[in-house]
Amino acid sequence: MSKHPLPVRRAVHADAPSLARLRHALRAGMGTAEELSDVFLVRCEEWMADRLRPGGPWRCWVAEGEGAIVGAVWMQIVEKIPNPLGEGEWHGYITNFFVDERLRGEGVGSALLTALIGAPETQGLDALFLWPTDRSRRLYARFGFVGMGGVIERRPAAGPARAARA
Repeated sequence: MSKHPLPVRRAVHADAPSLARLRHALRAGMGTAEELSDVFLVRCEEWMADRLRPGGPWRCWVAEGEGAIVGAVWMQIVEKIPNPLGEGEWHGYITNFFVDERLRGEGVGSALLTALIGAPETQGLDALFLWPTDRSRRLYARFGFVGMGGVIERRPAAGPARAARA
């Protein structure tokens, strides 16, 4: 855990340029990019700015350090088909979880997950789910995510709410 926890907050529309750069760093590090960096950044920034407007199904939390965003995690609220069994009718899909390489292992990822899991809009979701990397599995396990193979999930301790989350 970091000696000096970094502040975590909900992302806003104005964060889109920084978030697009983080997205590029995450994905470009996984292989050879087929899109020029400048072209990608414009396209991604527009997409993120649109998704960060209030009222949509996307949420993002950011960690800040030394005046810059150094980590982020996104969640899309996914509606399920109604059912009569009392099960929750909303899931949270976690994606694009990234922490600056220089700060990995310092508690930034834990702080981001803590904020996401504790957020009011996350309460009452039937489950949180994601496709982890091999490296991230231990972090998610510490937060109660379970599953074998590709997808892992975290179900709430209390029963899920049925109210709309979007």
